[in-house]
Amino acid sequence: MSKLLSIKNLRVRFRTKSPLQAMLQKIDDPYIDAVRQVSLDIKQGETFTLVGESGSGKSTLALAVAGLLNAAEGQIKFMNEDVTSMTSSQIMAYRKKISFIWQNSIGSLSPRMSVGSLITEGYKIHNLKDRDLKMEADRLLKLVGLPTNIKERYAHELSGGQARRVGVARAIALDPKLIIADEPTAGLDVSVQGEILNLLNKLKDDLGVSLFVITHNLNIVRHISDRTAVMYLGRFVEQGQTDDIFAKPRHPYTLALLSANLTPYPEASLKNRIELKGEVPSLMNRPNGCEFHTRCPFSSKHCDNEFPPIHTFDREQILTCHYPLNKN
Repeated sequence: MSKLLSIKNLRVRFRTKSPLQAMLQKIDDPYIDAVRQVSLDIKQGETFTLVGESGSGKSTLALAVAGLLNAAEGQIKFMNEDVTSMTSSQIMAYRKKISFIWQNSIGSLSPRMSVGSLITEGYKIHNLKDRDLKMEADRLLKLVGLPTNIKERYAHELSGGQARRVGVARAIALDPKLIIADEPTAGLDVSVQGEILNLLNKLKDDLGVSLFVITHNLNIVRHISDRTAVMYLGRFVEQGQTDDIFAKPRHPYTLALLSANLTPYPEASLKNRIELKGEVPSLMNRPNGCEFHTRCPFSSKHCDNEFPPIHTFDREQILTCHYPLNKN
């Protein structure tokens, strides 16, 4: 499979002080790094998942990929085009090729617009006048498993599962190459979660679209993902084939996330479970050395002062750690 999206050493920063405040308080660098030195590739027809605790930078990375946040450093290439250097008109055309499924399914739908208007709004924004909007609305609703008469309803008349399917219908309307799904099962019953995941898998196969899924639910990662990246304080600490990461987590943070994951199969429980202690450090006060050392049960004085090297294992399982787990 060829590369669809390629990110190299991406850095996204937010200002914490105004220029005047920074000058008066003598702060040389009034920024925090929400995403730092992130690199990844997503192939055509692939599902790539991004996991990590809340505040780790997952959604910020997704917004940067969509061109909704500017990168301070690094490069984003989509279908061999440099997104970070695009003009406003080029960004508009680029956004036809990617789409979002937002975490708050009902909140992301305008209460003033009917379902039919919501899912065909993209045609109007991109001035696609050759489309019959009623026919398109019916087509999209059928693709996501909803009755066509639902197009007359409004957001407050939808269940959580229906609202999520409407969000999926909006996402596929312009025939995108990449769908970014931010917590696609959040707030849904377990049975409905399965339906949404099966729908996304079916659409990926039928439409040939790639999926970039952001979640903290490791059970859905195992269900739909080809490759996974684990994020901590805006950095990737481990990435690789999803099966490899679940079978042999090599970074202590990955092992901690898997240890905390609930499973209905106790007999298949993870070996050497660990429990994290302490709070996630502030982005405004990043730890020296390995940024995970303040919570890592395996850290040493070496970890306190020196940033860890990059290790690569079989099938390109990549991580940054002084003392990787499961070396064999």
